[in-house]
Amino acid sequence: MSIIYLNGDFMPDTEAMISPLDRGFIFGDGVYEVIPVYNGHLFRISEHLRRLDNSLQGVRIPQPYSHEHWTGIMHQLVERNQGRNQSLYIQITRGVAKRDHAFPAKITPTVFAMSTPLEPLADKIRTSGISAVTLADNRWENCHLKTIALLPNILLRQQALDAGGSEAILIRNGEVTEGSASNLFMAKDSCIMTPPKGPRLLPGITRDLIVELAHENKLSISETNFTPDELAAADEIWLTSSTKEILPVTQLDGVAVNDGLPGPLWRQMTTLFQSYKESYSEPVA
Repeated sequence: MSIIYLNGDFMPDTEAMISPLDRGFIFGDGVYEVIPVYNGHLFRISEHLRRLDNSLQGVRIPQPYSHEHWTGIMHQLVERNQGRNQSLYIQITRGVAKRDHAFPAKITPTVFAMSTPLEPLADKIRTSGISAVTLADNRWENCHLKTIALLPNILLRQQALDAGGSEAILIRNGEVTEGSASNLFMAKDSCIMTPPKGPRLLPGITRDLIVELAHENKLSISETNFTPDELAAADEIWLTSSTKEILPVTQLDGVAVNDGLPGPLWRQMTTLFQSYKESYSEPVA
């Protein structure tokens, strides 16, 4: 049993009740955010809350709380679930209303948050990496908004699993965008590349941190578009997310990436990322 937050109250997850007329249930009309917790610290909470603001603004749901109030809720959720490393999930929907595609005139957003344990990257992945397959990106045109309507992502991820991969890497108009639940990096000739931010991909918090760390440590990095052929010829491929951190892709569409093992730039960036995590402390409000 875990303790969750729902509409102003903390309670056991077994006691939570949400109306079946909630637009999140009926339409997938809502947004979400995922915040990792390391050693009891909310990791880059300001960046996550700014992205939540942008998602809410994009779907025209009013922000129910200030950042200070959100931070207080998150701290309480961490304390009540008693784990040093956690993954916090926030979901805000447009609330309960008569089923109608038009926005209701007055809304009371449904606000939900929960915690799950955050597991470290498996040793097998660190030593052998994961496999991925490329698929057509058939999602909508606003992938920069972190909405709960994730059925296209789910179908793409399942298609990758059915093909023996761990993740789908998506292609739109001849260019690679991101994974079904991750951002994408590739390295070629010691240069790291990642697609530029925009409506085609989610502005990942971990993605942005990798870019920051590369610049701070004088690693060559470029935010640029690249093609599936360029990806297939990469020396290294990585996938990043808040809960998976940096995943090395060692097989793409059934073919080994370079020598089929996690590469030296991945090992260097993973070391930099772990060092940043260990030294990180939350900014004082």
